[in-house]
Amino acid sequence: MTDNALIVVDMLNDFIRPDGALYCGPGAEAIVPFVQQRLAAHRRAGDAVIFLRDAHAPDDKEFARFPPHCVAGTPGSRIIDELKPRDDEPVLDKTRYSGFYGTDLAKILADYAPATVEVVGVCTSICVMDTVGGLANRDYAVTVPRAGVADFDEAFHRFALQRMERLYGARIVDTAR
Repeated sequence: MTDNALIVVDMLNDFIRPDGALYCGPGAEAIVPFVQQRLAAHRRAGDAVIFLRDAHAPDDKEFARFPPHCVAGTPGSRIIDELKPRDDEPVLDKTRYSGFYGTDLAKILADYAPATVEVVGVCTSICVMDTVGGLANRDYAVTVPRAGVADFDEAFHRFALQRMERLYGARIVDTAR
């Protein structure tokens, strides 16, 4: 049991690095120092830390909508070096937008039983928002720091923050606790 949990969504080479297959832009690179700070703070507090990682098959149907990216086992699907998970921190491979789809995230969170869950990562309007929706549907109190999320599209980013706040009841904060 832990008071809080941090979920780090898709901070992967293919999304964060300029040479990545589906680079989210300079905004994604810009959140790395903030995510590092939040990761360090949660670790110091003894909170649960969970990483979500896109890990697609080479022929994933998602590639009809997006260029091939984060193919399981490739350098592009690796968590960026600055955020390297510890051995005791779960890294859940996912093949869809929500961190709950086809993963053990629900069970892991139930085991930790956090009072609040903070979510950081990319992309705000896709995997972050869908994971926050899953958290809301499971009655978790959710916090999303603006400085810890980024998107390909600034308009979608702003919309996703509003939707997560208004529909899912997430606390969208300018600074984290």
